[in-house]
Order: sequence, then structure tokens, then C-alpha cells
Amino acid sequence: MKKILITGATGFIGSTLFNHLQAQGHEIFVIDNLSFGNKDLINVKRENFYFQDIIDGAKVNSIINTIKPQWVIHLAAIHFIPFCNENPMLASNTNIMGTRNILRACEKTKSVEKFFFASTAAVYPISDLGYKETDQTIPMDIYGLSKIAGEHLCQEFHLRTGVSTIICRFFNAFGPNETNPHLIPVIQEQVNAGKRIIQLGNLEPKRDFIHTYDMAMAIQFLLEKFNEGIDVFNLGRGIEYSVVEIVKAFEDALGESIKIEVDPARVRKVERMHLLADISKISNFTGWKPKISITEGIKTLINK
Repeated sequence: MKKILITGATGFIGSTLFNHLQAQGHEIFVIDNLSFGNKDLINVKRENFYFQDIIDGAKVNSIINTIKPQWVIHLAAIHFIPFCNENPMLASNTNIMGTRNILRACEKTKSVEKFFFASTAAVYPISDLGYKETDQTIPMDIYGLSKIAGEHLCQEFHLRTGVSTIICRFFNAFGPNETNPHLIPVIQEQVNAGKRIIQLGNLEPKRDFIHTYDMAMAIQFLLEKFNEGIDVFNLGRGIEYSVVEIVKAFEDALGESIKIEVDPARVRKVERMHLLADISKISNFTGWKPKISITEGIKTLINK
């Protein structure tokens, strides 16, 4: 069993991962400022939880030196794209400077055997095809720019330390306890409030949605099997879903019809039409395959 540090463990991806790894007997430590998360989602020992913003490099260094983790999973970030675009300095400070602080502390501590960095599909340019890890990275927003900067910081960290480093580009995660107003939680909130005529924005885009339970298993497999070097992996389900298909999955889960109305205030002026992961690399390397279908996953979000 390993001593693991997870930054951002109270978020909806982090909490699922925390609970999954803790159930396997690992000792989990957390750094989180609770700006987007909820501590009640994880059963963490008081002495293992550090309420801290990763922008404070001195305190981050002290904490990591105290913990001396073997594995570090860096999830903490500001990642809702409209919020990042409206608050570019805050997003850049957290996602770039915060990542630098975590990496510097890991370098000084000398205990770290593996480092996992949560990147994003937003590093890729607009395309109608599925993305491979070897594709060119041309971010179209502040969030993607901040994450590609984080990837470069990870490259430098690995060159300096030799620590095994995993860069994992998350596609569209969904699951219980999400707080950002992405498509699925926006539908979930309205449906669980009893509405059967729902307000949405852009209806044309298609996205690759993966359930957080599947993500947790994939991250576990990567950490267990990746032992040398640095590499990049896509993490998605490998299937694109349209907005209409997502609404249909809610209808199937409810057993009721749902009508969509377009709310002009929700429509993004700049939007990707497609975002699809090629997951052959992670599947071939680890043997992992996603198990939870979109309908099964949405059933976990419905209040009945």
C-alpha cells in the first residue's frame, strides 16, 4: 500500500478517486482549499487533510515535506472554461503557478516515486476527428493554455528528477456531486427539481462523456502499471454523445419525456462541435476499458 497525496480531492472527480483508492487500503492525504469541493464527500482523517491554497508555495512545500508521499495525484485546478475566461489571472495562477509549487515541493522532498498530472482535452485544437495523444496541441481558451503549461512543467520536473510522470488528458467527466454547470449537471438539476421542460444552451456539440467511477479505475491502473519515464494518455470513453442523446438518456432513466428549450443566455459564442478521445493507448497499456454506459451513469444522478 502507498502513501498518496491527492490535491483537489474534494471535487467530484477527486472525491470519487479518493474513496476508490482508500477502499484499496492506501493511506491518503489531501491538499484542498475547498473553493469548488466539499469535504463531506470524503472520509479523510483530520490529520491527513490540509486546508491550503496551492498558490502559496512555501506552505505547499512544508506540507509535502511533512507528508513525504510516494505517489502524488495533482487534480487541483480551476477548470470551468467560462469561469477561466472571465478570471484569466486567477485561473493561470492556480493552474500554472500552483502546479509549479506542487512539482517543486515534490522535487525537494525526494520521497515521490510517481507523479500524476490531470490535464485536459482542451489542449487539442478544434477537429472533427478523434484525438490521439500524438496530435498537435493548440488550446483555444485560457484553461487549455494553463494546462499545456502544466504539461511542460511536468516535462521539466521529470527531466530534473527522473520521477515517473503521467500526464492524463481528461475528456468530459460526469458523475455524482459535480458543482460546475456543465451540460449533464445542468440537466440533472432541472430534472431533479421536477422540470420536464428544460433550458439548455448549445445543442449541436458532441462530447465524450466518461463516468468518474471509470476514471478512478483508469487512474489506479495507470499508477500501478506506469513505472518509468514520462508519457501522455487520453482518458475518455471513446464515444461521442450529442446533447439530444444525453437528454434521451435522462428520459430513459426517468421513464418520462423531456422537452428542450434553448435559452439564449446559456449559448456559448465559441464552441467546439466535436470532442472525442482515442483511448486505444491507455486501454492497450493498462488493460482498462470503461464499463459504465451513459444511461447507467445518468441513473446514478437521478433522484427517484
